[in-house]
Amino acid sequence: MTELTPTSRRPALRGIDRFLSQVDQRLRQLAGHSVSSPEGTARPSPASGHEEPRLSAGEREHAAGLMRVNHTGEVCAQALYQGQALAARSDTTRDKLLGAAQEEADHLAWCEARLQELDAEPSKLNPLFYAASFALGAATALAGDKVSLGFVHATEERVAGHLRAHLKALPGEDRKSQLILQQMLTDEERHGEEALQHGGEEFPRPVKDAMTLASQLMTKTTYWI
Repeated sequence: MTELTPTSRRPALRGIDRFLSQVDQRLRQLAGHSVSSPEGTARPSPASGHEEPRLSAGEREHAAGLMRVNHTGEVCAQALYQGQALAARSDTTRDKLLGAAQEEADHLAWCEARLQELDAEPSKLNPLFYAASFALGAATALAGDKVSLGFVHATEERVAGHLRAHLKALPGEDRKSQLILQQMLTDEERHGEEALQHGGEEFPRPVKDAMTLASQLMTKTTYWI
């Protein structure tokens, strides 16, 4: 049975109070607290109950590098959503962003648990990427909810592309990592579609291309560091 924490016994927080609570949780996690805590994840990992695959040293290192990239991607997702929630114009948009952030917290916990199973650590660059993504999310939200939700859609498109590539690149025997990424892909695609349905603006191709180039900085560094 999951032990109730002081946070979980409080009445549900709303608006800015809920936002500040979630930012505090992420900062504590980046400072060294496990994201696998009860307040960090609501759904069990898709890899639960599956046996650890037999991987060569090279395959294990490669799988760990890919999962480290995805873990950092989820750190960035948390920061983006929280930065956007800070400057959201409406409570409806803010609640939508924080609801998606909670699902991203599941992804974060799953990736961290998988890294531990692969005897690997999260990227040392996570605090830097968190700060940069938070600032970017807040700046985007200042342009209005329509642009903010459009940014969510464009971001999730980029993330979904990375996940599809990683699913193909993972060692064939690493079923545990594949199951995690497949569920993440399903969630990310839904987040992007819902952002448009809730009034998000479709970004033009040049903007999306620029976002792709920026995301490559994260993927190329955190695979190793």
